[in-house]
Amino acid sequence: MSDIIMEKIKILYVDDEKINLQAFRTTFKHDYEILLAESAKEARQLLGNNAVHIVITDQRMPTETGIDFLTSIKDTHPEPIRILLTAYSDSQLVQESLDNGLIYHYLTKPWEENYFKNIIRNAFETYCLRKKVKSLKKEAQLLKQDLELSQRQNLET
Repeated sequence: MSDIIMEKIKILYVDDEKINLQAFRTTFKHDYEILLAESAKEARQLLGNNAVHIVITDQRMPTETGIDFLTSIKDTHPEPIRILLTAYSDSQLVQESLDNGLIYHYLTKPWEENYFKNIIRNAFETYCLRKKVKSLKKEAQLLKQDLELSQRQNLET
């Protein structure tokens, strides 16, 4: 991660309860750049206009669950690391989401600040590593194409 430019971690936090949004902002505003959304619809709009590193969403929301929201953005916004936050024990649903790669981690409410910060830091490291792997794969593909071109040119001469 040392060769990736360190920037302030940008988090989109989605929760239908304003008090939870305010608590999250108050707790983490000095450490991270925070975007807040009260609904999945609002979150999609924010994602369309902002590059974020981490998306954290509550599971139980009135119009769309957190898992449904994360599923809906997975293909259009695959880069952000997805974290689910729940006050309820939906263990089978959460385990399936972990197994299927939909979410990176889940936390239960109420959350513990230092643990949450560790999860965010680890999620950002994962984000950076994935970005680096993607860059290296692209570089390897270009090198392979250059090698193939060079080999064809050598065969023609």
